[in-house]
Amino acid sequence: MPLTPEQQAEIDTLRATPRPTLRAVSEGMEAHLYTAHPVLDHGFLRVIDYMGDDSAIVQAARVSYGAGTKHVSNDAGLIRYLMRHWHSTPFEMCEVKFHVKLPVFVARQWIRHRTANVNEYSARYSILDREFYIPEPDALAAQSTVNNQGRGAVLEGAEAARVLETLKSDAARAYDHYEEMLSQDGQQGLARELARMNLPANVYTQWYWKTDLHNLFHFLRLRADAHAQYEIRVYAEAMCKLAADWVPLAYAAFEDYRMGGATLSAKALDCVRRMLKGEEVTQENSGMSKGEWREFQSVIDG
Repeated sequence: MPLTPEQQAEIDTLRATPRPTLRAVSEGMEAHLYTAHPVLDHGFLRVIDYMGDDSAIVQAARVSYGAGTKHVSNDAGLIRYLMRHWHSTPFEMCEVKFHVKLPVFVARQWIRHRTANVNEYSARYSILDREFYIPEPDALAAQSTVNNQGRGAVLEGAEAARVLETLKSDAARAYDHYEEMLSQDGQQGLARELARMNLPANVYTQWYWKTDLHNLFHFLRLRADAHAQYEIRVYAEAMCKLAADWVPLAYAAFEDYRMGGATLSAKALDCVRRMLKGEEVTQENSGMSKGEWREFQSVIDG
């Protein structure tokens, strides 16, 4: 189950006792506070706390840049200007704290983003639940033949069934042995900090993850991308929906300039200008390598 009875009771209590505040609030985010959004088979994502909203970004920018931004007639225009020109510090004025339940192998990929405060569930002190991520059949894919860190065709039939059974049986056996090592039926059990090392990387863990909006957007740009690994992408996609309700103006600018935009090198920009003049541009006369040219074509061709 995604939430324990104790966690659900805590959420129900907190949501039943709202408090008045003088600080700026985001009505969109208020609706999400403490609500657990299911992700994968046993995971979830929920907002524990947040600070700031779109107006906090505008406020910070006007303090920082003063009269230099007074020509911007509205908040949306200013936020788009900030995003367009890569002014990051105003977005750092907003922060959010998530409670995330996720498989360990996803957590190890996630933790590479070293711009957040993290506190993880400790298997040195507590016993991990018997919960493992088992992919849906349509998420079982072979290794890509062209991308060393990507997936190829989806496995089907007997091969898919064999892989699923292996994942389930290995996880069950590992957890059985974990419990046996912890057992104290008349004997001293193995220390929890040692017993945990026998568990596979698809066991679930939990953490609190706090970051500012600028670094959240950087995380989402990479992890909500179609090329990101599916298991971390679904968490990022859930975060995108929350961010869109939290800071709708900032998220719209992010979606336009970062998620939907593209960065061109000087050589690529020169090729675009030559094409607009009617010149036939090829990889051979572009000054770009084959890899660069292939990526450039994917941008201009959509």
